[in-house]
Amino acid sequence: MSVRITMVAAARSAPLLAERFDDDRPLDHAGWHEVQLAAHALVPLSAAELRYCSPTPRSRATGDALGFAPMAQPALRDCDMGRWRGCTLAEVTAREPEAVDTWLADPRSAPHGGEPLLAFITRIGGWLDTRPADDGGVIVAVAEPAVVRAALVYALKAPPSSFWNVDVRPLSTLTLTGMPSRWSVRLLTAA
Repeated sequence: MSVRITMVAAARSAPLLAERFDDDRPLDHAGWHEVQLAAHALVPLSAAELRYCSPTPRSRATGDALGFAPMAQPALRDCDMGRWRGCTLAEVTAREPEAVDTWLADPRSAPHGGEPLLAFITRIGGWLDTRPADDGGVIVAVAEPAVVRAALVYALKAPPSSFWNVDVRPLSTLTLTGMPSRWSVRLLTAA
């Protein structure tokens, strides 16, 4: 029994340097343009038997623009960043440099008062491992880039610190094939 899950990183809602933790903004103009350019490669994923998205506006909009009509999955939400929610990394680093260093160095820490990185990766892995594993089952999920990174780290059984070494571009795809705790990985960058 195996399943194929393709995760699509949501299109942009802000320029890279203006990205904020737990950003609830919808797609920006550049994000809509990126979806139009990548649609030819991603629209075929709408044939998936199950179509999900994280509960963010940009994930929902990306999925809708690609014709997925996805169902929001609370388990696919971005990492809870506590009091850092709505701030950029530069803003937080200027105010709390030691806390940022701790957060980046220790995956069990949550100096922001939210969810530790290790708990986030485990939550995303739990979602992967509970997908229906009917032979030949196909699932697509649009989520924040951090969710896609967490899924990759979980599937590879990589150390949590490797999360910081993975760059997931908007509209990139990660395809996981297998069953709970036994995943094969294919990562593609959007065209």
